[in-house]
Amino acid sequence: MNKRALMPDRSASKLPVLVILHQEHSTPGRIGRLIEAEGHRLDIRRPRFGDALPRTMQDHAGAVIFGGPMSANDEEDFIRSEIEWIGVPLKEHKPFLGVCLGAQMLTRHCGGRVYKDPDGRAEIGYYDIKPLPGTEALAGALPEHVYQWHREGFDLPLGARLLARGEIFEVQACCLDKAYAIQFHPEVTYAMMCRWTTRAAERMSAPAAQPREQHLEGWFRYDAAVERWAQDFIVRWLGA
Repeated sequence: MNKRALMPDRSASKLPVLVILHQEHSTPGRIGRLIEAEGHRLDIRRPRFGDALPRTMQDHAGAVIFGGPMSANDEEDFIRSEIEWIGVPLKEHKPFLGVCLGAQMLTRHCGGRVYKDPDGRAEIGYYDIKPLPGTEALAGALPEHVYQWHREGFDLPLGARLLARGEIFEVQACCLDKAYAIQFHPEVTYAMMCRWTTRAAERMSAPAAQPREQHLEGWFRYDAAVERWAQDFIVRWLGA
């Protein structure tokens, strides 16, 4: 007898998680894998290419908006519509996670500022962050070395709690009810890092950005801690 046939299909009894991506070939990486490991199907949509977003979250367990090369300050219709749509999970108190651009969109939705460093510095590579004391109950033990890929930071949304600080861009992680915003990229796999540092190599010439070899070296030094945190966080977030 096939033992796998006797195992319950956890995904059949759990609502899917809405995943919003911004490029044709983008993937949810590690975060997608961890969500699926918890028994949730991924409902992947790309509003930039015409996919509609749901009017209610009643058929979804949560939503994740990932990053992209665009800015939350851009005037494209899909940027404005995604920023406005964030009100749906917020009003319905459903788990929401914004990663990099998605985090900046949450701030814009809440009336906050998304801004460039006055000296033009970027965080591209591995950088230290400082988790704040007393925040483990909200987000687990955040890693202290994380992978970044951005040229803009964001203000702490009104009413949100700061979870971690950075040197160039202060707000690195925060939460507001069941909504979380993280400036860094825990979804990145080694293969994704290789693609990013090859296809967008020009970004690594920005002030304070790190060279490609430092990215790859950082993976082997720091990613195990990021993986441990991400596993714990996704479980917490989905059970929020």
